[in-house]
This record gives sequence, C-alpha cells and structure tokens, in this order.
Amino acid sequence: MTLSKTKSSTQTLKKSNTATRRKPAARRRTAYSKAELEEIFRRFSIQRPEPKGELEHVNPFTLVVAVALSAQATDAGVNRATRALFKVADTPEKMLALGEERVRDYIKTIGLYRNKAKNVIALSQKLVDDFGSEVPRTREELVTLPGVGRKTANVVLSMAFGIPTMAVDTHILRIGNRIKLAPGKTPDEIEDILMRIIPEQYLFHAHHWLILHGRYCCKARRPECERCVIADICKSPEKTVDVPAPLVELPPQAINAVE
Repeated sequence: MTLSKTKSSTQTLKKSNTATRRKPAARRRTAYSKAELEEIFRRFSIQRPEPKGELEHVNPFTLVVAVALSAQATDAGVNRATRALFKVADTPEKMLALGEERVRDYIKTIGLYRNKAKNVIALSQKLVDDFGSEVPRTREELVTLPGVGRKTANVVLSMAFGIPTMAVDTHILRIGNRIKLAPGKTPDEIEDILMRIIPEQYLFHAHHWLILHGRYCCKARRPECERCVIADICKSPEKTVDVPAPLVELPPQAINAVE
C-alpha cells in the first residue's frame, strides 16, 4: 500500500471515529433551560405541596373504573355518577354481580355511557379471570384491560401505587404546547419529553401540578395569566402579563369543584 493511500485510510478512520464520538444526544425539545425548569416546578411545589387527583375512589379497582369513565368527561361529572355506584360495587365481583344494565343506569349522565358500561363489566371480568381480582401494577398489564389505555394506566400507576408517571390529558397536552414546555403533536410524544426534562425530585407530583395548573389557571379559553406563579418564566406568546402572582400555598383542593 502506498503512503498516500495509508494517510487517506487513516484520515477516513479518524473522521468516522470523530463522527461517532460527536453524535449529538436526543434534543430536549423544550424552550426552557434546566434552571428554569427547576424554578417552575419549585414554585408549583410551594403552591400545592401535596397535589391530589380529583377523581373519587376507594381502592385501586374503583380508581381504574373512575379513570376509564373520565374519558371525554369531567372529573366532577364522573364523581357525581360514581358515588352511588361505588357504594354498591367496589370490587370486580360486585361489579359483575351488578351487571351491565344496572351499571349503565348508574353512569348514564356520563358521555358514551353505554360503551363505558360494557368496558367496566369486561375489565371486571378480566381482573377476576386473569389477575385474581387484583389490579395489576405494570403498564403492560393494565393496558390489556378493556377501556384502559396508556393515560389511564399511568394515572393508576401514580395514584394507586406511587410510581412516577406522566398521564397526558387535554390539560397537559394544551400546556405542553401553549407554553412551549413540551411541544408535541401526540400525548405519547409530550409524555416522553416531560419524563426527560422534569427534574427528578419533582417528577412524582408533576403530573398533578400540570393538570391542576391547566384546569384552574392556564385555562383553555383564556389563560388567567394574572394568577400564574410562573408568568415571568412562561414563554407562551399568548401570555398577557410578565409579573408572577404571589407565591403562596393554596387552600386545600376542593375535589368536587366544577371544571
């Protein structure tokens, strides 16, 4: 081999190695720096030290049912329908004994109630048949239940079993894009971004902080920027003020507040 060919081969190898070493990591896809993210969630943690989900339930089974029923419905509306239902059917066996028709009567004020009643009975049967009447603790198993998708599974993992997850509902979808926290076209895309960028010490409560912020402050029709504790950090082109609201702990959540 000639000297020129040897040099050429060496240079090619070096370029290849350099390209491999310099391959960029996946882009964070958020408009906020690490310091800004820390401050956003620090403020949320002061505002709501112990945020809670607003669906009423008494055990993991009733939580699965409530979350499944909440699709295209408000938490307040689901709570009104399930209070009486859960008094008589708080286990898969009791739900099966009640039967689809009677379940339908209890939840008829909820949108898509016929199909949802069918799913409640089907998921109850599957829990009895495949899981010993116990709600499974993995996402992979939860999504095998009729009427349970990834969002529902994430809520159950977080609220029932204390596993940090990010259930992207309509509020988080809106906030992720509106304030450029996690811009994305699909819930899965936004979930992936948020799980990567939220500081670890805040991850467990982040799901509820974002939902409650979207529900009561950064509202769909008109964001109430004057009440926002992150107004100075927010990068939304829609925001109307740059001065944050006073950072104080809010009163205990009114779980049955109308949305």
